Amino acid sequence: MGFAVSDELLGTVVPILVYWVYSGIYVALSPLEKYRLHPKVEEEKNLVSKPSVVKGVLLQQLVQALVSILLFSVTGSDAEFGKEKETSVMVTARQFITAMIVLDTWQYFMHRYMHHNKFLYRHIHSQHHRLVVPYAFGALYNHPGEGLLLDTIGGALSFLLSGMSPRTSVFFFSFATIKTVDDHCGLWLPGNLFHIVFKNNTAYHDVHHQLYGSKYNFSQPFFVMWDRILGTYMDYSLEKRIDGGGLEARPAKDLKED
Repeated sequence: MGFAVSDELLGTVVPILVYWVYSGIYVALSPLEKYRLHPKVEEEKNLVSKPSVVKGVLLQQLVQALVSILLFSVTGSDAEFGKEKETSVMVTARQFITAMIVLDTWQYFMHRYMHHNKFLYRHIHSQHHRLVVPYAFGALYNHPGEGLLLDTIGGALSFLLSGMSPRTSVFFFSFATIKTVDDHCGLWLPGNLFHIVFKNNTAYHDVHHQLYGSKYNFSQPFFVMWDRILGTYMDYSLEKRIDGGGLEARPAKDLKED
């Protein structure tokens, strides 16, 4: 007799496993200096140790898992509501796009507000910016309050407003997790589809982590529409690092400063 794993459990656990597996791949690739946006030695600029980053991420994932379990228990499973019929590709695509827009909208405005509110930045959001040189497994390194507000609540809203099922959520949140890790990986690898498809990518977010870009590029994790619409978009160019290593994301030459 086989052991059946519920979609709700998969929706809770799989994105966490995906986070560590995918970030682990980038950790293995991180010694490849020719693909790094910062030389590895510059990680010394970071204001937090890697063990502390791991602990912070695990804490956030614990909170996310608890909220996910609560959310699934409140909304009910597919089986309880007799919704086990197969969802069409078009419906799934609509739910994905809706969830992406909802998540982007929530995170843009909350993220931007945390930068402009001095109290919230100093006591909450500045924890994430201790990573001046981002790396993959630090993608979810946040203050617990920020993790709950931006990621957990934002994820819950995208799930509820898109109308996706727990089964669909397994794929959506795994995809969102992979994209978030990729944005923080610090590597510009040739052929990376995220860099080809999304303007919001590793270099785009790296600009935001630098002092000159801290008031720009708030959008995450998918599109850049809100940055463009509201004037917080900072374009970048990729140029060879002066140390002869990999590439460096710099502000575009034609950028007009405020």
